[in-house]
Amino acid sequence: MNPAAKLLRVTYIVLLALLLAAPMLGLYPVFVMKLLCYAIFACAFNLLLGFTGLLSFGHAAFFGSAAYITGWLIKSQHLTPELGIAAGVVGAGVIGLMVGLVAIRRQGIYFAMITMAIAQMVYFVCLQSPFTGGEDGLQGVPRGSLFGLLSLESDTALYYVVVLLFVACFLTISRIVHSPFGQVLKMIRENEPRAISLGYQVDRYKLLAFVLSAALAGLGGSLKTLVMGFATLSDAHWSMSGEVILMTLLGGVGTFFGPVFGAGIVVSLQDLLADKVGSWVSVIIGVIFVLCVLAFRKGVVGEVQAYLERRRRILVKPGA
Repeated sequence: MNPAAKLLRVTYIVLLALLLAAPMLGLYPVFVMKLLCYAIFACAFNLLLGFTGLLSFGHAAFFGSAAYITGWLIKSQHLTPELGIAAGVVGAGVIGLMVGLVAIRRQGIYFAMITMAIAQMVYFVCLQSPFTGGEDGLQGVPRGSLFGLLSLESDTALYYVVVLLFVACFLTISRIVHSPFGQVLKMIRENEPRAISLGYQVDRYKLLAFVLSAALAGLGGSLKTLVMGFATLSDAHWSMSGEVILMTLLGGVGTFFGPVFGAGIVVSLQDLLADKVGSWVSVIIGVIFVLCVLAFRKGVVGEVQAYLERRRRILVKPGA
């Protein structure tokens, strides 16, 4: 194992230890859980953009639809939280399949516009459907008990469930990317005509990547409803799709930890500045984003990784 890989592994272990110890360090569990939900959303989006090369402007449809499905099933149908979350993930995956079947045949800006248009249709359904609460959203979603045994009313108990699911999602994406399937996705991203010439049915690979990304985005939306106790139209609004793009680009497209870092920056700024500057928080985040894009073309984490790679090449002797 080269030094860069060792450093990366040690960094992940330290971050996981800090994550597990966060409640004991005085961090507000609900805030960290909200951050992790958006981090899952950003990682799911990065699977599509960073490793497959497909830019979707409609990922809020999967995040928001899963949030509503989970909230409605737990509140109105009295399902247990694990069943509600599973239903939200499956629902987002099914919607992702339907959107993918339409959009995957197009590329570039056409693909992005189709995903955005269909996402707006999902937003309209969330606005008009009677079970969603319309403009008021779905309020008062109970947390319930996990498998009927572990009460999630305690912030601490729910916190460790969210951490477990976040780690599982992160490892799942890592496994997907490093699998033969993931290598084909990278080849499609880098040179799709070559992948076609080698006999790969690229549309099937892209569709599967799209569905996986949608399902994982749905996991983030389902958990967010469970944590916050509500689902609102902002979860399915086009601006949410813009936020997840911002998170991914800010942290670093095509990196594993970049979307998590980007989600942490955006959610932290929104939480810290919302009461102080009001609606100006979006302007401030936009300015920060522009500055980061100018200073860090590959995102913050991407630039750090590129620097470490350059250092490794310098230190390695020729012919070693």
